[in-house]
Amino acid sequence: MSTQLQESKDRVIFHGTNRQKGRHVSITPENSAMQHLVYGRIILDRETPRAAFSTGKLETGLICLSGECTIKAAGETQQIGRYDSIYIPRDTDVEVTTDSAVDLVECSAEVNKQYPLQVVRYADVERDNSLKFKTGGPATTRTVNITLGKNVEAGRILAGFTTSEPGHWTSWPPHEHAAILEELYVYYDMPAPAFGVQFVYTNPDEPEFVGVVRDGDAVIMPKGFHPNVSVPGHPINFVWMMAAHREVEDRQFGVVTVQPGFDQGGSGLEASRK
Repeated sequence: MSTQLQESKDRVIFHGTNRQKGRHVSITPENSAMQHLVYGRIILDRETPRAAFSTGKLETGLICLSGECTIKAAGETQQIGRYDSIYIPRDTDVEVTTDSAVDLVECSAEVNKQYPLQVVRYADVERDNSLKFKTGGPATTRTVNITLGKNVEAGRILAGFTTSEPGHWTSWPPHEHAAILEELYVYYDMPAPAFGVQFVYTNPDEPEFVGVVRDGDAVIMPKGFHPNVSVPGHPINFVWMMAAHREVEDRQFGVVTVQPGFDQGGSGLEASRK
């Protein structure tokens, strides 16, 4: 393996993935240690109102972080608004257009089977206590939203977003699920001076990554525990996306191993298993 390719595979943080208009794919198995997961961003406005692509061998989920758009795919035309999501099958041509502005997070992974196109309205997520729930305790309170979870038929991908209370930890107690799932965080709605600190480690005494994360940054977690914390006065907000190692069989949210020493009170994700 070339030195340049090895450095790419060792990279954990990808800065400013939300800085460009249009559709841009930032993280793939080719430029990172991900085995399956692909992350992209589609940012459109009146000057750049359209993006088109084919999913190829990848199933693809889009989560709308802001604005609204029209998505044409698989013979359907769907209107998507803030926090709505759409699952698009492999081998599908996709067109995204907007009359105003839209910011979409794109989560993909290769699959063998073609699953149906599905739209997830955030209003339906909010009504399901296993898809949206508050968890944690003093200094660890956050709200978890599962938008592409058990409510969607898919092969590998799981996705949603978490918002913390200002100055609180999330992904706490520290957990990992590398045997079945790899993961990636993308931080959003954290305008300056807000920032957080992300940890990724298999051995807490020698962490693979400890770093400042800001709006638009992405951190990959192919393995290891991955807690994070926001600075006082500001929340840490992130879209999380996961890809199962075994198609369908490993696609399970909330199946985690909690770091020994912090495992007395459960994972904090129990509500998702109801």
